[in-house]
Amino acid sequence: MSYDVSCEDLVLCVNDGPNHVTGEPVPLVRGETYRVYYVFEYMCPCGRSDALIDVGVGWAWCQSRFRLLPKPKKRVETRKTEAPREIEKVS
Repeated sequence: MSYDVSCEDLVLCVNDGPNHVTGEPVPLVRGETYRVYYVFEYMCPCGRSDALIDVGVGWAWCQSRFRLLPKPKKRVETRKTEAPREIEKVS
């Protein structure tokens, strides 16, 4: 593959042109972000990529239709915690 895509990655649709083989319109939207459900290591009939990507829309699409988005950075949040209260014993 031209880049490594795995399950749960986010990809950006950059090509919403007609189907490479049949010429039919595709249900993908250019500029839309999709989550990868599965990667099929299979040569696309168009010859542009060596993987088909399942993004939950239709069947599987040529990898050349998408660009891999960077993984979101994990945010570190500090939580305010209260110290335990000291209890005095009353006799």
